[in-house]
Amino acid sequence: MEFAELIITPKLDGVILHSPFIDPVDGTLCITGHHLILSSRKEDVQELWLLHQCIDSVEKKQSSNNTSAQNGGSIILRCKDFRTLQLDIAHTDDFHNIFLSIQRLSNLEKPELLYPFFYRPMYNILEEGYTLFEPEIEFAKLLAGEEWRVSYANKNYSICSTYGSTLIVPKSIDDDTIIASGNFRDGGRFPILSYRHENGTILLRSGQPMLNNANRRCKADEKILNAVLGPYKKGYIIDMRSPSYISNCKGKGGGTEPDSYYNQWKKVFKPLDKISKCDGSVMEHLSKFIEACNEGNSSSDKWLSRSSSWFMHIQNVLNAACLVAQCLDKDGASVLVHGSSGQDSTLIVTSIAQVILNPDCRTVRGLQALIEREWLQGGHPFQTRHQKLCFSNARLKGSQPTFLIFLDCVQQLYYQFPCSFEFKTDMLILLFEHSYFSQFGTFLGNCESERVHIELFRKTTSLWSYLNRPDVLTSLLNPIYEPNKSPIWPSVAPVSINFWGDLYFRWIIDQQQQKKTLAKVQKLVQHSKDLRSTALKLRKQLLDKVKEYQCITEELKEEDE
Repeated sequence: MEFAELIITPKLDGVILHSPFIDPVDGTLCITGHHLILSSRKEDVQELWLLHQCIDSVEKKQSSNNTSAQNGGSIILRCKDFRTLQLDIAHTDDFHNIFLSIQRLSNLEKPELLYPFFYRPMYNILEEGYTLFEPEIEFAKLLAGEEWRVSYANKNYSICSTYGSTLIVPKSIDDDTIIASGNFRDGGRFPILSYRHENGTILLRSGQPMLNNANRRCKADEKILNAVLGPYKKGYIIDMRSPSYISNCKGKGGGTEPDSYYNQWKKVFKPLDKISKCDGSVMEHLSKFIEACNEGNSSSDKWLSRSSSWFMHIQNVLNAACLVAQCLDKDGASVLVHGSSGQDSTLIVTSIAQVILNPDCRTVRGLQALIEREWLQGGHPFQTRHQKLCFSNARLKGSQPTFLIFLDCVQQLYYQFPCSFEFKTDMLILLFEHSYFSQFGTFLGNCESERVHIELFRKTTSLWSYLNRPDVLTSLLNPIYEPNKSPIWPSVAPVSINFWGDLYFRWIIDQQQQKKTLAKVQKLVQHSKDLRSTALKLRKQLLDKVKEYQCITEELKEEDE
């Protein structure tokens, strides 16, 4: 397909752009295969470059002008970064042609037609991001021991289409056992290693067991779980569903592990049903929340009624993640986490538990590795989940802001422990944006097998290659970071949940003053570091002078004697 077929009017003069914090701009609108560009001949007016992939919904408002030739209107663009733009177009034909062109280009479905497959970086790639966090590298220390090994049983994605081709499994478990367990679990998602805590406890994740309405048993699955525990030890299965939702899943062949067959494991329920179901309710809650954010004069009661459901998701995820972290760290027990498919609520909880426990996940590189390991290699269906966001009237099946909930939870931890994170929340906002629209291919596709099929690793550039460039990396660093090797235990009380204004209010309240304040803080921190460095140098010089004085004193004493 040629993009020219979709673009009716590629260029139009006299278009007026309305955007946040900027006076209206009269300029020339250009529509390319991937970008909407608006430029003005006036000096000091920044060009607008907007990816079509960033546009969530396109609305048109016909002008009330009765003159047929001058009966254009306004095109409202609601974007996936929560920004709203307006294009005023004078003539009717141009108005309809521009609207239709943008609507077509912002709804391309095939990943191969999106910008990452056409983007060519203008800088040298210092690190290949697609190979930076391979399982053999991430679990190198674990694999050096006697308990775990690499398995390539899923190299053709025949056991589980949503897992990666390289898996880390217990050494005592052969590939036939893995295959049998895959046949027993939803989507083939058998229990897989997520994280090994410093005390030796193991965090696993999986899909639900498929009992087929008959308490079906799978000895291979039991063998994998018991191999992780070892003899005479107890573990926890934390199910992300309520008993009523589990009953509903049983009617479709699913369910939860029968206690009689998993007697070394204690069952705990931490319901995140709405996230697990992916039925559109979470998107609806985000939509109401963003509406409340955009209504500056709404009453406190109205604000609470529209925002409370979104904050409840954040609170419930933090609560469940704290429980998982507590089992691993305080109780010294291994944990298996699953919901139904194991691709949404499961991944949020295992990820946040690791941020709580593992200081490496609170660094720039560690967060990248966590997202790669748990979300990308773990098979979170980004392509399906991120087709649309909250502005779109088309509630597409499978669209859900699961990853945004994860990022908001990390922000909650940052808010309570700001010195324990190497990165600023700017990095979380960048990750949010690039997961929905990007020049990089990292978040395209639903799983590794799809990415391999469309040759994504060969034809696109990795986001990690960009973020790890020294100039970009420096801009993401937290000036008040102090490495903290201990777990960070957040308060999950409702009063402790923080509103992420830097993200949700950034197109409503101008952030310039906040940025200036942060720049001052960075200067003060740098000045403090410089003073410490100078003090250390002076202290060393003083010690050298004292030693020199002592030597001279000793020499003088010897001469007197």
